This record gives sequence, C-alpha cells and structure tokens, in this order.
Amino acid sequence: MKNSISIKKIILGVVVALISFATTSCKDYLNIDNYFDDEFNIDSAFVNARYIEAYMWGAAAMFPDESQTIRFGFTPGPMAADEGFNGLTGGGSSNVYYGMDFATGRITPDFFGDSNPNLNQWNNYYKIIRKTNNVLQNLGMPRDLTTADRLRIEGYTRFIRAYAYYNLLVDYGPPILLGDEVVNTNESLEYYDRPRATYDEAMEYVCGEFERAAELLPEEVGILDFGRPTKGAAYGLIARLRLIHASPLFNGGPVASSYFGSWKRSTDGVHYVSQQYDESRWALAAAAARRVIDMGIYKLYTVKADENTPALPVGVTTDPNFYGSYPDGAAGIDPFRSYSDIFTGEAVSAINKELIWGRNTSYLNEYISRGSFPPSLGGWGRFCVTQKVVDAYLMADGRTREEARGDTYFEAVADLPAGGTFDDLFTEQPKSFSGYPMNAGVFKMYDNREMRFYASVGFNEAVWQALSSTTQHMHTAKYYYQDVDGRGGVTATSPNYPITGYVIRKYNHPYDAFNGTGARHIPKAYPIIRYAEILLSYAEALNNLTGSHNIQLGNQQYTLTRDIDEIKNSFNLVRYRAGLPGLSSDQLNSKAEVQQAVERERMVEFLWENRRFYDVRRWGIYEESEREPIRGMNPDGADRESYYRRTIPATSSYLSRVVDKKLIWVPIPRSETRRLPSLDQNPGYN
Repeated sequence: MKNSISIKKIILGVVVALISFATTSCKDYLNIDNYFDDEFNIDSAFVNARYIEAYMWGAAAMFPDESQTIRFGFTPGPMAADEGFNGLTGGGSSNVYYGMDFATGRITPDFFGDSNPNLNQWNNYYKIIRKTNNVLQNLGMPRDLTTADRLRIEGYTRFIRAYAYYNLLVDYGPPILLGDEVVNTNESLEYYDRPRATYDEAMEYVCGEFERAAELLPEEVGILDFGRPTKGAAYGLIARLRLIHASPLFNGGPVASSYFGSWKRSTDGVHYVSQQYDESRWALAAAAARRVIDMGIYKLYTVKADENTPALPVGVTTDPNFYGSYPDGAAGIDPFRSYSDIFTGEAVSAINKELIWGRNTSYLNEYISRGSFPPSLGGWGRFCVTQKVVDAYLMADGRTREEARGDTYFEAVADLPAGGTFDDLFTEQPKSFSGYPMNAGVFKMYDNREMRFYASVGFNEAVWQALSSTTQHMHTAKYYYQDVDGRGGVTATSPNYPITGYVIRKYNHPYDAFNGTGARHIPKAYPIIRYAEILLSYAEALNNLTGSHNIQLGNQQYTLTRDIDEIKNSFNLVRYRAGLPGLSSDQLNSKAEVQQAVERERMVEFLWENRRFYDVRRWGIYEESEREPIRGMNPDGADRESYYRRTIPATSSYLSRVVDKKLIWVPIPRSETRRLPSLDQNPGYN
C-alpha cells in the first residue's frame, strides 16, 4: 500500500514536484481527499459521463471565492490600493487582511505559509490546470458521452483552464505555460524545470484559450445554473485582458521601460515585457469590448423612477442630452436604486443582464457587510474607504467638488457666503430619496453628491436602516471620539471603528441586520465582470487610437478609430445610469480629458470590486497614486469642529505603507524558484 500510493502522490509546485519515496509514509496518504481526483485510481474518474463531468466541476471548485478580496483575501484587493484601509494590521500570523500586508511590503517570497496561505495561490492554480489537462486528455474515454456533451465539457474545461492562467497572469505575471501536457509525476528534476513565458506569449495563449472555450460555451444559462461561465464571460475576460495588454505598463514606452526595461528571461535574454509600443493593441481591446456589446444580451441594470426618485438637478448645460429619457439621457430612472440594487441583493442576480459573470456568495454578508456595519449593531466598523474616494464622487449636477466649491459643495467656513459660521456647514432639514434616509445635521461635504456616493459610502451620522430587526433599526452611526461607533466607543482599545471616518456600504441592503429580534441578511451575488466595465473599456480603448485599424476577431471584422460618438455613447450610458450628465464636447475633443474622466469613473463605479488595484498599475500611475497620503476625517475628534478635519491616520499600518515597483505583482513563492532553476522571480524580489 505504501509503495502503490506513494507513486501516485504529487507534490505540486510550479508544475508538479518530485516524488520522495524516502520521506513519504502510508499515514501521509490516509486522508486522500485532496489527491484522489488527481492521482489515486484516476482512470475511474473517466469511465462514464457523470464522473468526468464531476471531475471537471471539482477543478472549478478549487478556485477561491472571487468576493474574498479583504479578510483572508486570495488577491491583494482594495486594501492594497488607495480605495481601502483598516487599522487592524498587526502583521504576522494574527493578521487576516493580506492586502494591507501587501501594501506595507510584508509580502515576500518567503512570507506565505501558515501566516497568509490564501494569498499564495500559485500552486493551487497549477493543480487546477493539471486537472483540466487530465479532462481534455481523457474526453474520448467515457463511452456514454454524447458528442454534444463532449463539446460542452470541453468548452467548460477550456474556460476553467484559461481562468486559472488568467489569475496567474494578473496576480503573478507571466506563468509557465503547459499547453495540453499532463505532467508526469515520477520524473527527474530536469523534466520539471522550464522557464516562464513572456507576457505577450502568455496573453496570446490565455486569450486564445478563452476564444476556443467561447466557441463551445452557451450564450446564457438558466437561473439554477447562475455562476456557470458563458460565451459572454469568456468574451468579457478577453476584453479585460486585451485592455490590460494595451495599457502603458505592458505596451512599451516610458512606463514599461521604467518597470520592466531590465527584466529579461535568464534562459535566452528575451524581455519578459515588450519594450515596443503597439497601438493596434488598443484597437484589439476596443474590438473585444465591441464584440460583447454586439452580442445584444447585456445591458445596464435600471429601475424606473417613481415618486421617491429625486428630480434631476436643474441648470446642466454641458450635455444637451442630459434631460432626455434613459438611455438617451438620465431621465425616467431612479439612479440610486439602479446602482445600489445590483450589490445589495435587491436585484435578482441570476436574471440581471448587467452581470456578465457573477457568483452567489455568503462572504459579502459574513465579512464585507459585518466589516462595515456599525459596532453598536454587531459589526466591526473598520472596512474603510479613503477621503480620496469620497473626493472622487461628483456633485449631483456632474461638477467636481472643486468646481462646485462655495456653491453646492461646502467643507470649510471659507466656502460659505460672507458671515457664515461653522454651524452653517451642516444641513438643516432631513432628506429622503429612493428609500435612503438622511438626517438633518449632516456635514455638507456629503450633501448634494451623486447617487453612487450614497449607495456606496457610510459616513458620520449616516442612517443604517437594519429593517429586518424589530429592536435595532434606523440607527444613526456616530464616529466621534468615544461616541457609540467611534474610536473608544466600544472599548478603549478596540480597533472596531472607521479610522478614516468612512466605511464601504455598497454591499448592505436596507434590511440587513446583525443584532436584534428578526435580524437577517438578504442573499447576495458578487459581480465578477459587469457590462459597465465593457462600456468603459470600449471608451478608453477607442480614446487611445490615433489611426484606423482593421481587427479580425473570430468571423467578425472591426474597423476602429477614435470615434467621438462611439466614446460618448458608451461612456455616457454609465453616467446617465448614475443620474449624471455625460462628457462635454470640450472633454470629448481632448484625449487627456477623456482618460481623466475614465479613470475617475472607474474608481467610483467599481469601488471595492477589485479593479482599482489593477487599474492604477496598468495605467502606470501606481507610484503616484500610492504616494498620496491616506486621508480621512479625524477619529480623535470628540465634537464636530475637531472631527471634520482632513487627517492622515496615525497608525502603524499607514506609517509602514510601502511604494515599490516590485509591488506590481505578488511574488512567486521561494520554494518554487528554488525547485526550478529556470523559473525567474518577479522583478524586485530577492
């Protein structure tokens, strides 16, 4: 038994690791759950259609929950970018916020193991790849497998494999490509030693596999199969990857040179990242996004306006179409609910045509919601957004806060009319719109903002409805020093307070509650990719074109230029859904201004959807954005005048925050680079 099982055991490293007869024992393999599907009597997994399909879905089940980006996160996520923050980061094995460990430079090739196993997914993705290669190699074995089922399983399997490589590519950089090879498990070290692909090679392979998968995947799935990938999911991920590939970090020029100019493959001296700019990549990205649009399946989620919908602001002249009916303008829909319902569970995710791909998950309620909920209502109150995020939201009429200062935006007495006092910086009357209540006495910085702000951010003296609880509901969160939900309000040493003065509220339904009679949560789904992303990606890609390009994708040919009408139509759909005017003529005529608008729009539209971390890197602004100090309101302020001051959080987690080019990617674990001499580490990691 010892010998027969040992020879089947794999120790997966980059591809698979060596078998060590000297250090294995029968006891090591008595718990074979993790290895049975791969190695133990593997032929039995392919004797019939039922088993081979179960084996395939077993590979898919090995992916981390995509919503798991914060606590025990598998990817750096919001807290490794400038959109998320928390004060509970002691480091070491007690820390569960790996994004903060990443942002503070604690993640090294050696710093994985028991302290933060989730962030080390390198081995896991290769296990998935090996499983899928096994499926593809054995598709001809089950005699009861019909041709239709064989093609369906092949499509899903290719998608699963491509998605494993996708995750390796975006978090670790160029992977080792195995193709269809099922790597043997009893070979010499030389057999396993192979170099990484270049970034271009990996990009073409992964996109190519998604293309092959898309040919076999269904366009839509039934309600009970929500979460299974579709043709649109494959096309959407191709569009995302093509946009990344076209962006400054990976497309030649000064940014690519600054980060990767000296990074070459040790086996042949080839640059891992191309140092030659190629405008056609932008055209390919635009075509990939256009293909998803042309499917005609997806659209932005909207809710019709009713008597509770706030009226559009008057006097907007920058966009002549603003007052037209949606989708040609912003009228006729409720912008708050149209955005909020996507994330709170109010919209039925399985039939929501904005979700190109998503998944049901309990993580949003168990961790994200609890992490932002006020401590006095049973939450942690520490999943913070930053002042930078708050400042990025536009005013209700589409102006920036700088443009509206002294008119509809007030932050200081100097912004008020002559004779104004500090007390005039607070609202005098309560408001209610779209089911969202707002107290009187709210700081005017938070008044007259666009609807996505109220749907996404919890601020001081905001109301948490918690309507499922009959005993603890309609609670006003107060974050002043030693107030009920502020610093020292729970216990003197508790980290359960919003260190920036803001929390992520986006995934909380008005009925969600943790404490009190009847407290419960609405089930939610996490959007892996939304149609709004496709629209903004299309606008961004077109904006970067200077000439005309003919692109062939499948059997479709696209001719692409910097078409102002196309940029306007795709970008403005997202703005109109938010109740905002679209781009002005002056903005559309400026490539720089469109890019600036896209960057702002993506920051707020995809807040805490795990896009910001990748966006600032691909744009080449990572160092610039991360060097801006994290700011918020003053948690040591016990009254209004001392609390409402922009402050840099005085915590060790902030003070040790690191800006370093190496933090573009997660490092490959040291154990892998030691095992395979040809496997080069990511640049900057020793």
